[in-house]
Amino acid sequence: MTSVAVVTGASRGAGKGIALALGQTGATVYVTGRSRSSADSPYGGSVAETAALIDEAGGTGIPVPLDHADDEAVAELFARVRRDHGRLDILVNNAAKVDTPLPGGFWERPLEAADLITVGLRSHYVASFHAAPLLIANGRGLIVNTGHYGAVAYYHGPAYGAQKAGADKMAADMAKELRPYGVAAVSIWMGGLDTERARAHIAGLPAHARPTARRESPQFTGRVIAALYAAEALMGHSGRAMIGAELGARLGVTDVDGGTPLSLRYEMGGPPEPHSSLR
Repeated sequence: MTSVAVVTGASRGAGKGIALALGQTGATVYVTGRSRSSADSPYGGSVAETAALIDEAGGTGIPVPLDHADDEAVAELFARVRRDHGRLDILVNNAAKVDTPLPGGFWERPLEAADLITVGLRSHYVASFHAAPLLIANGRGLIVNTGHYGAVAYYHGPAYGAQKAGADKMAADMAKELRPYGVAAVSIWMGGLDTERARAHIAGLPAHARPTARRESPQFTGRVIAALYAAEALMGHSGRAMIGAELGARLGVTDVDGGTPLSLRYEMGGPPEPHSSLR
C-alpha cells in the first residue's frame, strides 16, 4: 500500500523538494501552497508544478492551493484526505511566512515579521490538529516539523528563532500525547539549502562574498523523512529535534548527487537532548 502524505508550503523550496522525494517512493502527496501559477512569486513555482513533478517521479501529486492562515481551508484539506483515503501516513509542516531579512533591530523592521508565528508555528498546530485523527486511524504515522539551527543560534532575528524553537517543542509535546497510538512527531533541522530563493540571494552578492560551501538539495530532507517513516525504530526517534544531516547518516541516506551533507552542529549549535519523559 502506497503512503499518503501532506506537505505544506510546497510550491517551491524545501517543501517542493520534500514532496518530490516522497513522490519518488510512489507516495500520494497532497501539495499545499498559495502559488497557483509561477507568476505568483518572484522565485517561480506553484502547487500544480510540484504535483506534476511528483507524477513524473512515479508518485501521485495532488495540488491544493490554500493559505495556511485560513483555518477553514486547512480543515477542508484534511476532510478531503479523509474522503479520498480514510487515513494519512505522513504530515510535513513546512509552510512558513518567511520574508527577506532586513537590516536593523526587530523594532526597526516591519511588524509583519511576526506573521511567521502565525503561518509557521500556529499553522503547524492547526495542520497537526486535523491530521492527528487520520494518522491515528492508520495505526502508524509521522508528523515532521521542518526545523533549523535558528532554534538555538541567532538567525534572521527573534521571530525566526521563536518559530523554530516553538516548532521543536511542539513536536516534543505532540509526541508525548501521540505515542500510545503509534504516531511519531519530530523536528528535522535542515542545513543551507539549494533553493530558488537561496540561488537568487547568492547571485545578488558580490563575487567575493558568495558562499562556496556545498548546499543540501531540497530533496534530501524528503529522503530522510521517507527513510525514517520506513524504519523499524521510528518511535524511538519520536519527540526529538534532529539535524537532518546526522539523521540521514544514521539511516544511510545520501543526497541526490550521492554526497553526504554536513552537520553544522559545531558551527551553529545542536538540538538539546530529549526530556527524560520522552525517552
